[in-house]
Amino acid sequence: MEKRGEGRKSGSAAAVIPAAGAGVRMGAERPKQFLLLDGKPILTVTLEAFERCPVIDSVVLVVPGDVVPACEREIVQRHGLTKVRRVVPGGARRQDSVRLGVEACPVGCDLVVVHDGVRPLVRSDLIERTVAAARDCGAAIAALPARDTVKQVRDGTWVERTLDRRSLWLVQTPQAFLRADLLEVHRRAVNEGWEEMPDDASLLERAGLSVRVVDGAEDNIKVTTPNDLEVARFLLANRKGGGPPGGDRASGDERRI
Repeated sequence: MEKRGEGRKSGSAAAVIPAAGAGVRMGAERPKQFLLLDGKPILTVTLEAFERCPVIDSVVLVVPGDVVPACEREIVQRHGLTKVRRVVPGGARRQDSVRLGVEACPVGCDLVVVHDGVRPLVRSDLIERTVAAARDCGAAIAALPARDTVKQVRDGTWVERTLDRRSLWLVQTPQAFLRADLLEVHRRAVNEGWEEMPDDASLLERAGLSVRVVDGAEDNIKVTTPNDLEVARFLLANRKGGGPPGGDRASGDERRI
């Protein structure tokens, strides 16, 4: 695979935060990114992590089209998120939303960090390590080595074979890429009719570009189900030195989104 990125040790880095999904597995009355964690929308907690991170210069937030004004007001302005330069409507799929976010990045941005809007516990050091690796080689993703035995199953019922877990990693975000590379593969995917890929790194892989893995974090969880949300509340309370959290309550303003 081709290797890029050598010598690009500095430059402008933008984060694209896709948060345009419906979150049907959560079973809540509103999309999961707007449910509360520590008294704030999950999406706000995620954005605050990038607001604090010194290697991120700007943020593009991608949300459902019908809540763009509400997010500008109740997420960005209300919580003082000065790095969020644009809030743009997403597409039909996550892949489309990321492409729209990359296209909306500020002029002069040479590196893009893609991070799930519902991974609110990401730490600055993980963002920084992923960015550093991408500047060194062109693309990098956070991931954890598989610890459990992994089996390939047919029709959800019959075991076909046991996979060698020593070569298997569980992928997270952030994922960081040279913006030119990421934009090119996203546009190729549209123009050539590629099937939807599970993540942005898969697009680069299909195009023959190398992607480096950096060690992820156990607590960098994705909030997808009600149980995930309870785990996130517990982890955040422990991180802040408190006890197990009580139920979060939304204010009237927060319930507008």
